[in-house]
Amino acid sequence: MTDNLNPSQRSKAMRAVKQKDSAPEKLVRSLCHQLGLRFRLHRRDLPGCPDLVFPKYKTCVFVHGCFWHQHLDCAKSKRPQTNAEFWNQNLDRNMARDAEVRALLSSLGWRVLTIWECQTKKLDILTSLVVTIPKTFRC
Repeated sequence: MTDNLNPSQRSKAMRAVKQKDSAPEKLVRSLCHQLGLRFRLHRRDLPGCPDLVFPKYKTCVFVHGCFWHQHLDCAKSKRPQTNAEFWNQNLDRNMARDAEVRALLSSLGWRVLTIWECQTKKLDILTSLVVTIPKTFRC
């Protein structure tokens, strides 16, 4: 598949990708709030600065973009063919960092839930993921 943008346009588009308050993240936050789940946003004192933190349930939620975090078997996670070395290195580093953050949070006693961008497109799938937050709570 060829890119229909020139390099400067592609660069501008990639710079515009948000790290916080993305549309999928806002959707997850809205659903959690509707279900009566209260949370904190982007706690910097935790490894990886999770998108949503549920202290009552000792649970952290990351809302990951399928491309940037390489959701396995997802159509959106196709790697670019141009400048492949750069992209492979960058995306592999993201995946390694995600695994490291999950391990650190687990070792601190936190449950980690990852919600993928593609899962936010289907409300029934998203709801089934969100309602698991308080169900597996252990004191």
